Parts: sequence; C-alpha cells; structure tokens
Amino acid sequence: MTYKATTRSYILIALVVSLGFSIYTATRPKHEFPTNQPGPSVVVTVTDGEYGLDIAKDLEAKGVIKEAATFVALANIPANGAQAISPGNHKIQRHISSRQALEQLLDRTLFTHMINVIEGSTKSDVLALLKKDATIKESASVSVEPYLQNSRKSVEGQLFPASYTFAPGTTTNQALKAMVDKFGVVSRDVKLSEGYLKFTPYQVLTIASMVQIEGDPADYSKVAGVIYNRLRINMPLQLNSTVQYAAGLRGKISLSTAATKFDSPYNTYKYLGLPPTPISSPGHLAIQAALNPMKHDFLYFITVKPRDTRFTKDYNEFEKWVTEYNRNRAAGAFK
Repeated sequence: MTYKATTRSYILIALVVSLGFSIYTATRPKHEFPTNQPGPSVVVTVTDGEYGLDIAKDLEAKGVIKEAATFVALANIPANGAQAISPGNHKIQRHISSRQALEQLLDRTLFTHMINVIEGSTKSDVLALLKKDATIKESASVSVEPYLQNSRKSVEGQLFPASYTFAPGTTTNQALKAMVDKFGVVSRDVKLSEGYLKFTPYQVLTIASMVQIEGDPADYSKVAGVIYNRLRINMPLQLNSTVQYAAGLRGKISLSTAATKFDSPYNTYKYLGLPPTPISSPGHLAIQAALNPMKHDFLYFITVKPRDTRFTKDYNEFEKWVTEYNRNRAAGAFK
C-alpha cells in the first residue's frame, strides 16, 4: 500500500499532520543502531505531500536510523503520535533508534528556521521575520484575506502570536495565511464572534491590541475596563501606543507633546473613538481581557515604575503620578 502526507503547503507546529503511515512489513526483524552511541546531528527536511515511506528512507539514507521499515512499523502505531510530525527542517542525531528518531521529529525545540511571532507584533514585524528566513519564498505581492472582515481588508492584529515552522518553499502569503488561520481557531475558542456589549468582534480585537501594548498581563482586564469607560463617555482614549504605532515610535517609553499632534486616524489624542485597525497582534490573555473587562470606574492609569501600574478616576491624583513617573524615568528606572 502507498501512503502520502496530507499536509497543506504551510503548517503551524501545533497543527496535527496526517502522514498517512500504513502497515509496512511490520513483521520484519528490527534493525536498530545502538541507542547509547548517537552521532553528529543532521538536518532532515519533511516536505509537503511527502510520502511517509520517503521520510523513513531519508532518515535511513542520512544515517539517522538503520532501517526504514522498522521506523515505518513503529510510526504506524497511533499511540506513538507520528501523525503530529510537521513539515519543516528537523535537526536530528545520527545513529539512533527508530523510536528516538520519532521522538526527535516530534520535538519542536529541534526545528530549525522556527519563526516566533511574539505577542504585540505588527504585520511589518512578521514580514521582517519571514524575510530573514531562508526557507520562505517571498511572494510577489502580499495579499491575505483577513479572518475578521474590515473596511481596510487588513490582517493587522490577526497574525496570531505563536511559534511556527514552515516547509521549504512556503510563500510569504502562505505563511501569513497560516497565522490568520490560527487566529481564526483562537477566535472560535474564546468566542470572539459574540463581541462585547455593543462592540463588534473587530472592535474588541482592536481594543485587545491596545491592551496588549499598554498593560502588563496582571492588569490586562483593568486596562480594558479603562478603555471601555472612556469610550462610554466619549472621552478621547489618549493612548500613547496608538500614536507610536502610526508615527513609527514603537518601543519608546514616553511621548512628546509634538507627537500627540501627529495627524493620523490612529492618533487617539486627536480623534475620538477607536483607531481604524488593531495596532498589534494580541495574545490569548489580552483578547480574553477585552471580552471580559474588569468593571470599575477608573479613567486613568500610568506605570509609575516597572511593575507599578496605578489606576484612578481622579485626574488630580493621576497628575501627581505623572510627576512621580517623570522623576523615576529621569532617574533611569525604565532602562
């Protein structure tokens, strides 16, 4: 019987891949290398649509295992998890047993060319990561359909932060689509489609993208509550993160008065309401916080020093904290 991988042309590590291992002379005598004498590592590439037997033969040809048939027989047992082998480049030791080879193929820490999209990344950040990876084939033009439709047809905020590995030859668009697909899975898991109160799923995502940048995980739901409180009373959001996104100032600790006058729909000092798109890719916690904000009456918050974020409804108290923040920043507390 022949069998073939049923992968798509791109793959996320967390996705299960059916390699189609079928019984292959499982009764043949086992031939294995000694398990206590591994050799130097080699890179084994698993490609899209590759036959399971071809993977085993490649392992044999590169001296990873002694006999392909033994590996196939082992991989055919469902409990051994071979269906979760992902396309990509795997760094594996030579002269090991079939079981060790299977374990190393399943070990995500042994992937080479792994792409780590961190929480708070933007589309431009992700494109830069993909461009640096030699296994990714650059698309002539970047065009990916968003999971959550919006007037700008933007995927900003919908490239879910996670660790990805892709088969060689994967295009930029295919890689981005894998990230959007992962976002779709997470969205369904957290029921983002239900929105929050009168806010649409896309608006909630936009809020989550600001929460991701503005707060520490312990304060996400509290920060989300401040944003909703300001929106409820038509108060400008006045969030540094949105201006920094638009003006190319991300990563800056403070924002100048001149920057707050920057003319952009993302400038929440100048324009009421939400920015037109998310400003980052939020993770699980930030999305959940935007869906489940803490109920309070706070309108202001500021991180006075690292790990010291304070919330208040009193503007005068907030101004006192701003003075304290400026003093701490001048003393180097944020370096």
